[in-house]
Amino acid sequence: MAELFDHIDELRRSPGKVAVATLVNTRGTTPRKEGAKMLVGEGGAVLGSVTIGGCVDAQVIEQTEDVLHTMKPRLLELNLGDEEAWEIGLTCGGTIEVFVEPLTADFLERVRAHTGRGGRAAIVTRLDGPVGAKLLVLDDGTSAGTLGDAGLDEPFTREAREAMAAGTSRTLLLENTRAFVEVFAPSALLLVVGASHVSMPLTELAKVLGYRTVVVDGRPRFATRERFPGVDELRIGIPSELVSEYPLVPSTALVLMAHDYKYDLPVLHKALATEVGYIGMLGSARRGAAILKLLSEEGESDAALKRIRVPIGLDIGARSAPEIALAVMAEIQAVRGGGTGQPMSTKPRRQDAPVPGPSRSEPGERSHAAPGSGHPRSEPSDERSHAAPGSGHPRSEPGSRAPLQ
Repeated sequence: MAELFDHIDELRRSPGKVAVATLVNTRGTTPRKEGAKMLVGEGGAVLGSVTIGGCVDAQVIEQTEDVLHTMKPRLLELNLGDEEAWEIGLTCGGTIEVFVEPLTADFLERVRAHTGRGGRAAIVTRLDGPVGAKLLVLDDGTSAGTLGDAGLDEPFTREAREAMAAGTSRTLLLENTRAFVEVFAPSALLLVVGASHVSMPLTELAKVLGYRTVVVDGRPRFATRERFPGVDELRIGIPSELVSEYPLVPSTALVLMAHDYKYDLPVLHKALATEVGYIGMLGSARRGAAILKLLSEEGESDAALKRIRVPIGLDIGARSAPEIALAVMAEIQAVRGGGTGQPMSTKPRRQDAPVPGPSRSEPGERSHAAPGSGHPRSEPSDERSHAAPGSGHPRSEPGSRAPLQ
């Protein structure tokens, strides 16, 4: 999410209007999840991607010109052949939907401020009827905007709150109306104890990945801005006391780099009493076994001790400080994303059968592409339904994924 706001700030410094393209639905397996965004400036600047680059992003960029000319949003529906699908990571031919709209930053600025204070937010965007109507829902109980019908605002607000709790963006069909619920959460926190030489590249890499970074240490000569120029917070003091000031929640990764018993033991006791999502400690297997033995003798359970990853990181043959930092961040990402850490080339693949493309659209507001053509064209089509008419039962569109904590 931090990357999105960085891109918005960058394009705002350039003249002209800006369009935002958002991936709202996929059929098939793809490395990009719903909510992936690309910003296109009127002057030609492109930041971000809705897929992984290539022909599909190029088609979306072409469509932004018309969106910026008319200042009207458009839902693009791209039916892909096997070759095109393979280029963007789909296992076979399928359908993706991309919503393109002029950038209006009012709701996004409220989201930025709210998540900056640690809150969660959701923006619900209507995909049919009055296309582009928006509803902002915050986890403090407040909301703003409308989908154009008070009868829709209440059920979609309820679904948005459930999506925020799950941490998953998705397209829903509710009361015969399709809308995309996009969830925004605070940036994940990397909390590092010990201003070591490995901590320096570790925090730099974490910043690239969108983490908020904090380094704590009791040694002023190591915890300096010269060594950590880009870290968000640099704290000097007793680590076990400073760590308690930060949210030790599932989205936080705690890494111990001090290699000092008097730092490690008190911090680990505090961390194991919380739901912090990742606990890793630099050190050999022998030193790790000694630390775990001490923690056990001081009352920590076997189940709690299994949460501590030592030695830290994935095995990539790391030797230098930057390589060790990469191994650590790779393991953190694998834990957060539910990955296995194994090479993608050896990972078993699930072959998804092609699913017929959706058929519902509003004339003049949705673009389609002929299978295998890769070129969108505007045309009206038949009504679509994923629930019994009038049932009011919400249903996630195909392509929804498990939450990323």
